[in-house]
Amino acid sequence: MSAPDADRPEAAPTPDDPLRPVLRRALRDMLALVVAVGVVGTVVGLVIAGSSGLWGALIGVAVTLVFSGTTVVSVLRTTRSSATTTAGVVLGAWLGKMLLLMVVLAVLADRDFYDRRVLVGVLVVGALGSALLDYRAVAKGRVPYSAPGT
Repeated sequence: MSAPDADRPEAAPTPDDPLRPVLRRALRDMLALVVAVGVVGTVVGLVIAGSSGLWGALIGVAVTLVFSGTTVVSVLRTTRSSATTTAGVVLGAWLGKMLLLMVVLAVLADRDFYDRRVLVGVLVVGALGSALLDYRAVAKGRVPYSAPGT
C-alpha cells in the first residue's frame, strides 16, 4: 500500500489544463508567421533596397519574434500559477521588451546598414499578424469559465 499524498509534489501538473493547448496553438501559429514574414520580408527587402533591405527585414523579424513570443511564452509558463504571478511575469516581460526596444533603437539610430522602411514594414506586418493569430487562437479555443466540481 502506498503512502498518502505526502510523496506527491504540491504543484503536480494537471493532465487537462484547457488553456495550454490554446497557448501552444498561438505560439505555433506565431512562429509560422514569423518564418513566413521573414522569408517574404527578406526577399522583398532585397528587391527593394538590396543588402540594406535584407538587414532591415532580419532586424524586423528578430524584434517581432522577441515581442510576439515573449508574452505567449510568459503566459504559457505561468498557467498553473496565480493570476498575480502571471500578471507580474507578463508585466516584467513587457518592461524588459520595452527596455530592449529602446536599446535596439538607440544603437540603430545613426547606423545606415539597414533600410528603415523595410524594418518598419516587417514590424507592422508581424505585429498585426501576431495579434490576429492570438485573437484567433483565443476565440477558437475551448476554455471553460469554471473548473468542473468547483
